[in-house]
Amino acid sequence: MNKSIIKNRTEILFVYDITDANPNGDPNDENRPRMDVETGLAKVSDVRLKRTVRDYLYDYSGEEIFCREIEKPDGTIQEGKDRAEDFFDQVEEAARKKAKNVLEKRNLIQAGVLEKCIDVRLFGATIPVGKIPTNKNEKDSSVTLTGPVQFAMGSSLHRVEPRFIKGTGAFASGQGAQQKTFREEYVLPYALISFYGIVNQQAAKTTGLSAEDVERLYEAMWYGTKNLITRSKIGQRPLLLVLVEYKTENANSYIGRLDRFLSLSKDNKNGTVPRDEELREVQQGNLNLESLSKAINSRKEKIARIRFAWDERLPLSHRPAKSNGKWTFLGCPAEKLEFE
Repeated sequence: MNKSIIKNRTEILFVYDITDANPNGDPNDENRPRMDVETGLAKVSDVRLKRTVRDYLYDYSGEEIFCREIEKPDGTIQEGKDRAEDFFDQVEEAARKKAKNVLEKRNLIQAGVLEKCIDVRLFGATIPVGKIPTNKNEKDSSVTLTGPVQFAMGSSLHRVEPRFIKGTGAFASGQGAQQKTFREEYVLPYALISFYGIVNQQAAKTTGLSAEDVERLYEAMWYGTKNLITRSKIGQRPLLLVLVEYKTENANSYIGRLDRFLSLSKDNKNGTVPRDEELREVQQGNLNLESLSKAINSRKEKIARIRFAWDERLPLSHRPAKSNGKWTFLGCPAEKLEFE
C-alpha cells in the first residue's frame, strides 16, 4: 500500500447532465428516477456515484475493488463474509495458521483488503468476518472502516418531469406465442445534476488513503460518468469538477455543501424562458457561480489551490481565466485538470 497518505482536506463539487435516461432508479417505486416529490428535483444517491467510480476503477483501470459481484461455483453470488474469506485465503499459509482467534483473523483480512482494494481505502467498508472453525465458542466479528471520501446525495438543479416509455422486447411473451413482450421504463428527458463530497485527511490515516488514490478518484468520477453506457444509463456527460484544496495548516477548514451555492439561470435569448421541466440541453441555461465565488473568497487565505475540469458546453457565470500561463478560477489560483 502506498504510504504517501493525504494531508490536505479537499471539498468536491461535481456537475454532470443526463439525457433520456434514468440516473438512479428507486427499487421501491417501480425503478422510477429518484425524486423529491415536494420540490420536483431529481435525486441521485451517493451509492450510485460510488458505483460509477468502482466500475471505472475495476473495468477500465485494472484496480482491485472489494465491492463487486462475484459468482461462486454453485452459481450463487458471494456475500460479504465470502468476500472476506477471499482475502484470508491470500494470506501466507504460515500467517494463517498463526491466527488463533477471530480477532487475529480479522486483522489479517483488514490488512489485505486495505493493501489491495482502492474502494475501501476511498469509501471505507463494513466487512463481516467468520470465526475460526476450530474455535466453537467464538462469535463472528467484522472490520469497520470509515471512508475518508464521502458524498451527499446528488440533486438536479431544476425541476424535472419523468416520462413513461413503453417499447417492444426482443422475445415472445410465452412458449408458442406470436406477440413479443413489452418493456416499460421511466426516464428523465434532461437533468443537470450536482454532487458535493469531501476528502477527510483525518479518516485517511485509518485506511491509508494516498494522494495517488485520490487522483484516481477524480479521474474515475469524470471518465466513469462518460463510460455509463448501459442502455438505461447512456447519455450522461461530466461537465464541471471543482476541487477546493485547503492548506495543511488549515486542514480542518471547510465551507460545506458547495452544491447549495449553485443556481441555474435559464436562457431567455428568444424572449421566452423555458419551464424547468422543459429544459432539454445544457446551453438552455447558465450555471450561476456568484454565491459559490463569494463563499470561496471568504476563506481564500485558507485555500491552497482550486483544481478544475470543465466542459465548455456548460455556460458559467464565472469562467476560468488564463494569464501568463497561470489559471485563476472563482478568484483563486487554479490548476486545470486535463480531462477530455
